[in-house]
Amino acid sequence: MKREVLAAQNVSRMCAVCGIENTAGLRARFFELDSGELAGVFSPRQEHQGYPGRLHGGIASAILDETIGRAISISDPSTWGVTVELTVRFRAPVPLDSDVRAVGRIVRDSRRLFEGTGEIVLDDGTVAIEASGKYLKMPIDRIAEGDLGQEWLPDGRELPDSIMLPEAGDRRPSQW
Repeated sequence: MKREVLAAQNVSRMCAVCGIENTAGLRARFFELDSGELAGVFSPRQEHQGYPGRLHGGIASAILDETIGRAISISDPSTWGVTVELTVRFRAPVPLDSDVRAVGRIVRDSRRLFEGTGEIVLDDGTVAIEASGKYLKMPIDRIAEGDLGQEWLPDGRELPDSIMLPEAGDRRPSQW
């Protein structure tokens, strides 16, 4: 199902996941969706592989961690998630030949912590990787050091109208 993109979240200059000047990084983009979820999207390169032709599990974990951790800022733009705990379940390999699409959401929100879940979903609807995590709520100026105006930037790239993500009930279990 196509999910309407409402906004793009900021990116950083050198973050391993979203850094637009980090040549070794993922250069991921994050989109707030009409479903209240957050989508993380990046195009994997050969240097992101684990086994030949497959995305490295640690990189898949990083994109899910970032997607879930950023989801809180949809409802509270001044709040960011600092990972306390992340559990990842690998169900199917993620190929390197197409964009990686992660989706994350908040499932529990309290004063100091929030919990979220997310998935990497393949083009055919297969849930390749699932994650759940607990995050400490913090403002960005307590997390980061330095001049945030030079490090934290609006994503100036063209905004897509929508992103294809199967509905939860339409997602296929892996066939591994």
